[in-house]
Amino acid sequence: MARKTSPTQRAVVTVAAWSIGFLIFLPILWTVILSFKSETDAIRTPLQVLSAPWTTASYAEVQARSNYGAHFMNSVIISVGSTVLALIVAIPAAWAMAFQPGRRTKDLLMWMLSTKMMPAVGVLIPIYLMFRDFGLLDTRIGLTVVMTLINLPIVVWMLYTYFREIPSEILEAARMDGASLGKEILYVLTPMAVPGIASTLLLNVILAWNEAFWTLQLTTSKAAPLTAFIASYSSPEGLFYAKLSAASTMAIAPILILGWFSQKQLVRGLTFGAVK
Repeated sequence: MARKTSPTQRAVVTVAAWSIGFLIFLPILWTVILSFKSETDAIRTPLQVLSAPWTTASYAEVQARSNYGAHFMNSVIISVGSTVLALIVAIPAAWAMAFQPGRRTKDLLMWMLSTKMMPAVGVLIPIYLMFRDFGLLDTRIGLTVVMTLINLPIVVWMLYTYFREIPSEILEAARMDGASLGKEILYVLTPMAVPGIASTLLLNVILAWNEAFWTLQLTTSKAAPLTAFIASYSSPEGLFYAKLSAASTMAIAPILILGWFSQKQLVRGLTFGAVK
């Protein structure tokens, strides 16, 4: 029997949840506020910043100085491309691990996850040299491949978890009806795991969109996404807080809007199979 919570407990949980949410959102809110202030006002105390006049001058200067549209398109192509490529590789891999496990399947999953714990700088030099030799430096294809590889362990793990919740008897019935392996995955498994696949897709897009280390190391101008666009406002002359905030707001706005409109699907996918 489920334990009932008192009104006081519900109130405490609600207040705690809103407080944590506000603390998480506060840096984003402050960045947006600074983006509408002048450089002189942006470095003042918080109370002085809030009382200072609002202006869109920083946005105008950012637009005049940088090609935001080109950086935006690079981010979209790299994020979506790496997500599609990761799903193409991860869905069959997760199917094999979930429905045809071997003695070392769990060890393999742990090894894949452990690669995420390795510092990226540890493999920077060999990857940079390979990209240089294959002509992939400052290219969308190169960054798409890198984003796919660094996020693939998480994608496989998530899909494996979702696939484990699907009864294997359904796939066996499809085989008895004459379905080939490709049709089994494409027409039986994939539609049943749509919530999990959708949440994995969204998470991978967010991770690829926000990746900064590899974009700064492997690009200069042609394939530079929005993370490099933000970094361009840190110069030897110092930080321009208002312009940096404006550039940051322009970079995070698309992914925030995507997350806002897809939050129900994301939560549904993340809790897929949690309640039987």
